Amino acid sequence: MANRNFNLFSDQQLSECKPALDRITIDSTLETMQRTSSWKRTLFRWLGITNEPTVKVYHGYGRPDLLIIQGHVLNISPLKFTTTRRNVLANTFALLRLFITRSYSNATVQLLGQITDAPIQVRTDKDGFFRLQYTPDIPFPPGWHQLDVALMTGPTPNDTILASGIGQVYVPHPTQYACVSDIDDTFLISHSATVLKRLKVLLTQNAYSRQPFKDVVRHYQLLAYAGTEQHAPNAFFYVSSSEWNLYEYIMTFSRENGLPKGIYLLNQLKRLHQVLKSGQNKHTTKFTRIARLLEIYPHLKFILLGDDTQEDPAIYASLVGHFPNQIICVYLRRVHAAHQAQTQTFIDQIEAAGVSCCYFTHSDEAIRHSQQIGLVAAN
Repeated sequence: MANRNFNLFSDQQLSECKPALDRITIDSTLETMQRTSSWKRTLFRWLGITNEPTVKVYHGYGRPDLLIIQGHVLNISPLKFTTTRRNVLANTFALLRLFITRSYSNATVQLLGQITDAPIQVRTDKDGFFRLQYTPDIPFPPGWHQLDVALMTGPTPNDTILASGIGQVYVPHPTQYACVSDIDDTFLISHSATVLKRLKVLLTQNAYSRQPFKDVVRHYQLLAYAGTEQHAPNAFFYVSSSEWNLYEYIMTFSRENGLPKGIYLLNQLKRLHQVLKSGQNKHTTKFTRIARLLEIYPHLKFILLGDDTQEDPAIYASLVGHFPNQIICVYLRRVHAAHQAQTQTFIDQIEAAGVSCCYFTHSDEAIRHSQQIGLVAAN
């Protein structure tokens, strides 16, 4: 039986129609992408999430001759979202949003607005984290300074800005003291030693409803102005194993409760599936972060504040061993009864090095100690 050709169009006709068919396919694909993009934008907007590149710049620190600026570059990140409601669902949702992130790794980040021979640039790590160090030609005076940081399309002078963020960097006044404080269960009631209790507090309360320990704000305010004038407060560094996800949360809590303005040095970002492990980071980098501060400010005497729920006693004892002449006193809040014997061992090490240590339950005890050693004036 003879083969029959059932083609409705000749090859020439198909060839002539191909551009039109391609156009239909492209248009259809674009329409589908736009619909998908529109749905995604709508969903993200409802969640309070952005999928635009974002540069988050944290409070930095330094000296007149050296500035250190830190932050993250993210492809997906939560927008600033405020809830003051005492509603479990609202608070849970607000917290979970903070862990919906996607890092922008190996991105070029540049410091803007500074006159230099070459751009001050660095690349982000796998978590989108960056740490810029800048040596200015003209020394920066003490106080807070605003700096702009940009995400660039590349490292060359012809590259353009994709996104930018504004941050502040603090140059301490030439005062006597600097304070380094832990956060959870040092000034913020957190139940760090019990995972379920910590999660319950995180998920059911917010930065406006959380509570500090009684009189802790008063103690910190006294330390902020110990041995100095009102216009030149002592530097405050808040060093914690909490994640960078909680930066705005902790900043809001601190501001609302009147804690001294300071620099927050937190830990590695976590993703949404890691929320149940919030605050359970390893503490190995905490020693390094504090030691770096002691090295940058060799002329300042440091006051260390922590608690006995995790690794503060061991870390602080080790720091005293390495920097005995720079640490004037240590404060440890007594929170966990089971840790008291072990904590006392580290206190003995601290005091054997000639550094005063106060192991207290209530902040008024710490205030009295500060008055007794002449750190703050007695009222």
